[in-house]
Parts: sequence; C-alpha cells; structure tokens
Amino acid sequence: MPHVLYVRFHPTPGEDVYQGLLTLLGELTPVVEALPPDAAFADVRGALRYFGRDAAGLAEIVRVRALARYGVDCTVGVAANPLLARMAAHEAQESGAPASRGGRSGGGSCGGSGGGSGQAAGSVRTVPGDPDAVAAFLARKPPIALPGVGPATARTLSAYGLDSAARIAAAPLSTLQRILGATTARRVHAWARGIDPAPVTPNAPARAMGAEHRFRHDELDPVRRRRALLTLADGLGVRLRTSGQVAAAISVTVRYADRSTTTRSRTLAEPTAHTPALTAAAYALHDALGLQRARVRSVALRVEGLMDAELASHQLTFDPADEKSRRLEAAADRARARFGISAVRPAGFLDVA
Repeated sequence: MPHVLYVRFHPTPGEDVYQGLLTLLGELTPVVEALPPDAAFADVRGALRYFGRDAAGLAEIVRVRALARYGVDCTVGVAANPLLARMAAHEAQESGAPASRGGRSGGGSCGGSGGGSGQAAGSVRTVPGDPDAVAAFLARKPPIALPGVGPATARTLSAYGLDSAARIAAAPLSTLQRILGATTARRVHAWARGIDPAPVTPNAPARAMGAEHRFRHDELDPVRRRRALLTLADGLGVRLRTSGQVAAAISVTVRYADRSTTTRSRTLAEPTAHTPALTAAAYALHDALGLQRARVRSVALRVEGLMDAELASHQLTFDPADEKSRRLEAAADRARARFGISAVRPAGFLDVA
C-alpha cells in the first residue's frame, strides 16, 4: 500500500519557511526526512487509520495547509517506497497536467489530483502498490529518471542498449555487473524494478543549513557556477558564524536542464564556519564532477553536522595568510552586523537571478 510521500515545495522557500513546512508535515507524522532546500520525505503509514484517509488524501491536506499558511504550493509523489515516490513527483511536475482524484488505472499509470494547469501548479501523483502497476510505471522511464543514476551512468547503460528501466530490469545482473561494477549494478537493477529498501529516516533539520542558486538560463559556464558556489558558501558562512555554529560536512547538489540531479558530499578536515574553507570544499566537489558542457539549472550547497562553535577544536597554524584571512572575516562580520548583510561581499559574488 502506498504510504511514502515525497513533497517538493515550489517556489523554493526560504530557510525559515522551509522549517515551518517541515513542522507542518510533522503534524501528520513524526517520520519526516528533510531534504533541503525544498523537499522532504514523509512516511504516513501510521497516520492512515488516525486520519481516516489514504496517503493521497493526506498529501492533499499537506498541499492545502502549505498554501493556506505559507503561500507555497507543492508537488507530491505517493508510493510504497521513497524511490517511486520521488519519481512520481518528478513526473507530475514535468507533465504539469491535472489528473482526476482516484483515477488509478489498472495499467499502472499514476493517479492523482490536479493542482491547476502548467508546471508552476502543484499536484499529487500516486503509484499504485501492486507489482504490475509499478512495472508499467517504470517501463518506459530512461535510466536518468532513476534517482541515483547520474548522466555518466545513464550514458554507459544506453551505449549497451539499456535505455529504459524495463530493459535494465530484464538484463541479467551479471551483465550489469560487468558494465557498472558489482555494487552499482545491484543498486541500479533493484531501482529499475522499483525496489528501494531504504526507509524514510527522521533527521534533525536544525543540524543542517542549505542554500540554492538558480540561474536565469541553463548555465554552461563553469566560472559562473563557481561564482554561484562562492556566493552560497559566503552566505552559509555568515549564517553559521552569526548563530555560533560550525559545520562538519558539506555537500553540493547540481540540478541539470533535464531536472536530474547529482549530489556529492565530503567531511571537512575540521568543523568550521570559515568561508574560504567552505568555498574550497565546494569548489573541489564541483570540479570532481567533471561537468564540462553540462547544462546546469541550479546549484545548491548544504552544510551538515552543525555543532556549537565553542565545542569544536581548531588546528592552529603558523600560516600568516590563514590568520589574516580570519581577522578580515571577523571584521567583515562586524561590518555586516552594523550596516547590513550586503555591506561586505566577496569579489566574485554572483547576484541572485
């Protein structure tokens, strides 16, 4: 039975509104997994009987409350596991076409409720739980549509004629292992059959901060992408220092023109709120992707493992440049506190599109 919601809010809410939207989901179920800056998973299995509604009905409640309280619409995918729920939401957002409530056809197409015409409007799309419906839903999906399959893996699969989820599911696992390697092959083979054993894991959104930059047009220039990452790192650094926190890890998410995403993360050498350290880590993650001519729609930066700065240790260094950088950063923070956040900006700052 479908019981997992993948909720994508749009337009992308600010940090405070996002926290409020997570609280809204928490009114239905305590099993909420935050996916900053604009999405979340919710497992409503335990709430179905209490509210006397199915999962699609609870998704409608989420939409109504988000609009009423915050003026934020959302697209919701409903399915039996996080993989299918995410795919259902992406399909609904891309199609932008309203569907009738309860219109779950036996052929496995997704039923849902329309939220108006056009992709800007939200909707609810449901993948029925029976295996035949799941297989029909996945059959014609390209490899890139499977969450976790990046452009490089999709190109490799397509080069071998495995250009749809149905063909990947039908391929012998041993063949996929020769193409992708043992671990990746097992994952992709399971995803192509709609299998996702990962549970919705409640997390503590207060232990993370995120920000996203959406380009005015699909961006091909790596220099502008790096400037966007610098801008995001600078903003997150200021927020961390203002709140007296440091981050232990950082991740970069790149969203492409076809709406697929790639996320890379790393643990920092030491917990920090130092903007140059955050920027250097973001640059390294971005450069490691080797995007070349990729058409990038947005980049997002997220810092995790937040802790009180007073509890974190800092490795002393004899590098005078590092000490000077930290003194300048402290002076810039004082200027921002007195004259506003835009009083001091890095030289490569990229204005929000």
